[in-house]
Amino acid sequence: MPFFATAELRHYVASLDQSQWKLSGNTPIICRLEHDIPAYGKAVFTSIAGKNHNLNFSLDMWLKPDQVTQATLMSMAPAWRPGILSKEITELTYQKYFSGEVPRNAAWSMLAELERGMEPTFYYADWYNQANKIAVGLSAVNFNRNYRDFKACLAGLLPYSFDDIAFTVLTYESGGSELTRFSKSQIAKVQEYLAYDSEIELVLIDAYTDSYGGRSINQRVSEQRADSVKNFFLSAGINQDRIHTVGHGERRHVASNASIDERGRNRRVVIRISKPM
Repeated sequence: MPFFATAELRHYVASLDQSQWKLSGNTPIICRLEHDIPAYGKAVFTSIAGKNHNLNFSLDMWLKPDQVTQATLMSMAPAWRPGILSKEITELTYQKYFSGEVPRNAAWSMLAELERGMEPTFYYADWYNQANKIAVGLSAVNFNRNYRDFKACLAGLLPYSFDDIAFTVLTYESGGSELTRFSKSQIAKVQEYLAYDSEIELVLIDAYTDSYGGRSINQRVSEQRADSVKNFFLSAGINQDRIHTVGHGERRHVASNASIDERGRNRRVVIRISKPM
């Protein structure tokens, strides 16, 4: 037990009747598992699409810490399972005015402890009165069924994140609107991601050509390429007021036009996508 286990505690934990777990995010771009803690706040496990198996835990408190606070995260047996030893998961620091965050490995440990019927519990001194001690527990009641759904969601997350598609460069075959094979795979990733993310705020599309051919023709080709990409975003449900296109023609080269490979680098469309933080 923590060193202050014999002190008088204010203990926040859902009762048998109150304990509920909810899968509030269940898409290929986000999985979120939530648990209400009566009179205290909410526990939230979150994982988002990306190359790595990320996991974030946040103890979302109604009243945020008024000062930097040290806390101990323990795995405790619920009252109806006497005799099972508790164990420490990790030591934590709550930052002033922020919800409590837990490192990734400790968050996975919390899920493992909940799965076996234990109660991950945070212990700390009240930041308004150091003599008062607080315990905040996550009940394992009704956890396992929702955890199975959460794990199924994790298995279906896309292997790339918003950051991976937010800046995309498409390149073209010579003399037309045909994307290279790699660019086709890139825009397919963008299309797949946008099918699940409704928070896109702004799309900037800049189209360029090489200098092979007449300048006025190249200007028109760049505008056509920009419009074709714009139509792609319109078909994905992005409001046209949020899409801005510019055809630059053969201006602003990123390579010389002395070789086939260099001209290929200049035939490009640059896509920049943003959404609220």
